[in-house]
Amino acid sequence: MGKYVDGFLLPVKEENIEKYAEIARKAGEIWKEYGALEYIEAAGDDLDHDNMYSFRKSAGTTDSETVVFSFIVFESKEERDRINALVMEDERLKEMMKSGGDQAFDFKRMAYGGFKAIVEF
Repeated sequence: MGKYVDGFLLPVKEENIEKYAEIARKAGEIWKEYGALEYIEAAGDDLDHDNMYSFRKSAGTTDSETVVFSFIVFESKEERDRINALVMEDERLKEMMKSGGDQAFDFKRMAYGGFKAIVEF
């Protein structure tokens, strides 16, 4: 069985990127502590390409927003389920969300999905 990836695509106001990154660093430490193999958060840099559907459109950004593309890698879907359950109950994550997580971006505009790896190197 191959690795499993949780993927995220979300619009974040340019002015909130540092605040978002601070929250993401702390969240990444928690996911890794519980067993995630990788935790990556990336802010849009080169998003506009002719003849392709853009990440900006996919994320529904406004002129003042950029796209954040994120993923967390797990050993398997079962490990993802186990780890995510622990992370969601972690008091540090709950506190982060209370103290500014909801102000860094709009959770309702985030796209999320689980993906099974089909090619790995």
